[in-house]
Amino acid sequence: MTVPSDLVRHYGLYGEVDAAPDVMHCETIAERSVLHAWELAPHRHARLHQLLWLSQGRGMTRLDDAELALAPGALVNVPLGVVHAFTFEPGSDGLVVTLADTTVDELLKGEPEVRRALAQPWVGEADAALQAQTLRPLAAEFGAAHPAHTARSLVLRGLCATLLGRAARVASAQAGPHPHSAESNLLQRFEGLLEAHFKEHWRVSDYARALAVSPTHLSRVVRAATGAPASHLIDARIVREARRHLAFTHLQVASIAYTLGYQDPSLFSRVFARVTGRSPREYRRQVAGQ
Repeated sequence: MTVPSDLVRHYGLYGEVDAAPDVMHCETIAERSVLHAWELAPHRHARLHQLLWLSQGRGMTRLDDAELALAPGALVNVPLGVVHAFTFEPGSDGLVVTLADTTVDELLKGEPEVRRALAQPWVGEADAALQAQTLRPLAAEFGAAHPAHTARSLVLRGLCATLLGRAARVASAQAGPHPHSAESNLLQRFEGLLEAHFKEHWRVSDYARALAVSPTHLSRVVRAATGAPASHLIDARIVREARRHLAFTHLQVASIAYTLGYQDPSLFSRVFARVTGRSPREYRRQVAGQ
């Protein structure tokens, strides 16, 4: 899958305005992909979460800077904001389920472990039960011509909640068990704050203050869970966003630095090089040559 030279598009549904579906949207891979010669160019959704299930055929997906093969049964989790692209063999099929961020928030209230499992992009495998009991019924309900009084919206919300829960199980089965503890709760809260404030360049002490713990305790918990100190995760998050811009846009390095909250582009370049071992320009050249 080649990296296109044009700007990454910010879409709602692929190729459409950035508008959220009412409850959810469901369509087959074939009906969307055949319109684009079985290749969906890199794009991202600011307000939508997607799950793609490949029922037949093969393909490739790009999730940020990771390129992964897809076989029958593959389940792809695409959180909002993640740059993603797909290439399929002609004749491939499956489902693409799209949910508004507000719908996901509503369905996952009080479910931090599910949120965590679905917060990162991944490719897993949908087992037979997930396919038969959730994905196919969801597609059938969405496609049925029910009048309003038959509670179609309620049924769809229930099926979407089941899909999110079972998708989280797929992610957890790949990553191993997540213990329910004060430490895992703290890590979850730290990750949420990091996602909200990484462009503001909060330090470890800022996150610790917001979490009402000491910087030492926060770093200990983060290191125990990830193998790296909190400061490394802070740098890694901003570098991950920088990689998206470098790989999928024409923005100059200085413009990317300003977008990510740096007043001094040279400082951005030093941080990027420290984390990746390459300068921003070297990284862009490498990606362009793939």
